[in-house]
Amino acid sequence: MSAKTEATIDDLYRVPENGKAELVNGELVLMSPTGGVPGRAAGEIYVSLHDYERRVGGGYAFPDNVGFIVNLPNRRSFSPDAAFYKGELRGGLFLEGAPVFAVEVRSTFDYGPTAEARMAQKRLDYFDAGTLVVWDVDVLREKLVRVYRADNP
Repeated sequence: MSAKTEATIDDLYRVPENGKAELVNGELVLMSPTGGVPGRAAGEIYVSLHDYERRVGGGYAFPDNVGFIVNLPNRRSFSPDAAFYKGELRGGLFLEGAPVFAVEVRSTFDYGPTAEARMAQKRLDYFDAGTLVVWDVDVLREKLVRVYRADNP
């Protein structure tokens, strides 16, 4: 029996075009496209972040499908639905480090005990990587935004 090979950042770069994935526990975790309502919510949040970037500066707003490379024991990347980042831009490469603000918009299958545990772990990973605020946006069931802060996760 051969040992399982851990996925790398290079593997993440090779995810097919328009694919979305994160590198968690040595595996590529592929994410399916979202539906119209969650996708639209993520887009509206990005537009607001982009407006903030233009008015205030101090960082960069990013929409869905941008990779952020981190170095945690169990996670090497994030791909939030919207984000604000204060690091350096690296051309076509993924961004180094976590965004200061990350938005996760729930899709159809982001509900139930397993999904809740996965979302809670992802929030902790964001905070361990340096993110200050994470929004958990639910536009399908409860129609609310849960705000989590690094100083009170």
